[in-house]
Amino acid sequence: MATDYPTKVGEKLGTGIANVVTGVAEVPKTMIITGRKEGATYGMTAGFFIGIIHMAGRLFTGALDIATFPVPTTPIPNPPFIWDDFNRETSYNTWRMR
Repeated sequence: MATDYPTKVGEKLGTGIANVVTGVAEVPKTMIITGRKEGATYGMTAGFFIGIIHMAGRLFTGALDIATFPVPTTPIPNPPFIWDDFNRETSYNTWRMR
């Protein structure tokens, strides 16, 4: 984990940009996860709508990270990047200072 201020704000800016760019991938990710747990039909329908909610959450938190990058905080989405754990549904942490 970074300890100096420039590295922390750079990581936050990078995380925000990555989450805005990859936020749309939340839809198929959630459809796959939901389909594995509840069945293909449920994954294609409910998973699609849940994925849209997660997409909006990742896009919003990414934009928030970009707008507030000078204030180093912990990432809000968990996992911080969509590719960190593609088999786990996204959750959201509280906003904390690093």
